[in-house]
Amino acid sequence: MNPLVVLLVFLIYFGILMLISHFTSKNANVETYFTGNRRSPWYVVAFGMIGASLSGITFISVPGEVGNTYFYYFQLVLGYLVGYLLIALVLLPLYYRMKLVSIYSYLGSRFGKISHKTGASIFLLSQSIGASLRLFVVATVLHLTFFSHYHIPFVITVVVTILMIWIYTYKAGIKTIVWTDIFQTSMMLLSVILTIIIIAHSLHLTFGGVIDTVVHSKYSKIFNWDWNYGKNFYKQFITGIVVAIAMNGLDQNEMQKSLTCPTLKEAQKNIYLYSIILVITNLIFLSLGVLLYVFVQHKGISMPIDEAGQFMKTDTIFPKLALNYMGMFGGVVFLLGIAAAAFSSADSALTALTTSFYTDFLNTENKTDDEKKKIRMVVNVAFSVLLILIIVIFRAINNESVINLVFKIAGYTYGPLLGLFAFGLLTHYRIKDKFVPFIVVLSPVLAWILNILIIKWTGFHIGYTLLLINGAITFFGLWLIRKNH
Repeated sequence: MNPLVVLLVFLIYFGILMLISHFTSKNANVETYFTGNRRSPWYVVAFGMIGASLSGITFISVPGEVGNTYFYYFQLVLGYLVGYLLIALVLLPLYYRMKLVSIYSYLGSRFGKISHKTGASIFLLSQSIGASLRLFVVATVLHLTFFSHYHIPFVITVVVTILMIWIYTYKAGIKTIVWTDIFQTSMMLLSVILTIIIIAHSLHLTFGGVIDTVVHSKYSKIFNWDWNYGKNFYKQFITGIVVAIAMNGLDQNEMQKSLTCPTLKEAQKNIYLYSIILVITNLIFLSLGVLLYVFVQHKGISMPIDEAGQFMKTDTIFPKLALNYMGMFGGVVFLLGIAAAAFSSADSALTALTTSFYTDFLNTENKTDDEKKKIRMVVNVAFSVLLILIIVIFRAINNESVINLVFKIAGYTYGPLLGLFAFGLLTHYRIKDKFVPFIVVLSPVLAWILNILIIKWTGFHIGYTLLLINGAITFFGLWLIRKNH
């Protein structure tokens, strides 16, 4: 694909983001960056959150993984529905009642200062890694389609990508993101729909033909009941509930947007609508995955397969087909989609990291507004640099499907958060605050060892339910350090 076309697409796209930023950042103050002055319409937040939650990983990896794991990912999505219901009915009322900016402030009021800092530290670690992995996907595509043609190092690609995000978010933060997410979610969904149309046209399929192709494909199998398989229904569904709660309800990145709604009722309506749209959107992505593999077979395109008959490097299938086999229009459509998916998740992650560190670790109560603004800016730049470093390191060591790696990491990092919040909400005990960091570090280690032993002794694969086990170990550890009164 012509690199100049790639450059033009991204310049136009970035120009639109800057235009939105210009209008949303007028009269912005310190509170605007963190809370959006709590004036965001709930339906705007709900639709915009789709792009942020799906990210470049979903855009590339979910369709690619269909070749190996069929529609099994949808079992996880069904669990999300229950998880989001619990978020709306349990967590949001708590956050609004306490008028939280950072949700980890709850741990401070419930257990103590050390628990507060520990919870925030877990988020900073997990979100830094997760955001970096998502940005890695789009940076790789950008590098292959434009920067590599001019022999520009990968690190420069990463710097430019994050710099673009920083420029349109540094003034108004979450307020700008709420509105840019509307545009970016629309672009991402439009990209997927147009790609499906391109494939349908190439295969001479009508709308009904597309539906029949997906429904009757061997790849559209949704449920797996084999208990020993890592992605059987029970594991996936239960884990979907836990993942939704841990990676959304206990995640500053996701909850910060919901907390920009004026009232609790509006925030709850936002979550209800968001969860419904999320299910429909994931079905569309999985259907695209089926069509991609049908397209591969129809065109006789060779795909690398390992000894077990599994497709290798499934993250490259969608980009490879879109950029090399679907013409210039298909390539442009793909670039718009990957840009929307990556920027919509990365910009909110950068803002959430800044918010958490500023709110949870810095004491700025006696600072002037100008001083607060300067401090926030320094924190924002520091996290931008951190993301760059992590992406570069990840490129050097990455060797498996990105989406599996993200959930695997989340199983170890979000588990302690799940245990902390669960213990706070489900019991009335106070705890010995100073021992919390030891529990939080020990729990993932024990979960990892337990996972290895179970596989070795029984051949049973825990799968994504590792997140739940990790949280349970943390809960038990907190029980051991509870105070008697």
